[in-house]
Amino acid sequence: MNTDTIFQLLQQSFRVGVGLTASVLETLQDPQKRTQTLSELQQEIAQKMEEWAEKGEITEQEAREFLNQWLNSQSSSKTPQGSPVSSTKTKADVGQEIQQLTEKIITLRQELEELREKKKS
Repeated sequence: MNTDTIFQLLQQSFRVGVGLTASVLETLQDPQKRTQTLSELQQEIAQKMEEWAEKGEITEQEAREFLNQWLNSQSSSKTPQGSPVSSTKTKADVGQEIQQLTEKIITLRQELEELREKKKS
């Protein structure tokens, strides 16, 4: 590693630290700036939560599609001859797991909505 690169990295880190400290002090000293900064942070958090909720919804849909395709492929495929595996028991177990996952998703959605409401107030 080049010593110039290390020195530049240390110098940049120092400048970032000084800049951060100056920004924090300015924000703490100016009530208007403090209010503005807090408002911006709340907006950013709300935006991220919205993005995560959308991503979670898409992931949920993809997971359901995958499980439906998998279940359809399991029900359409025949068990090999001489295999004592009961496909109805497997389907019941998978169905129960799907139900449990669905309940967890519903719970997570409710918690997300509660967090959104808390952030609004």
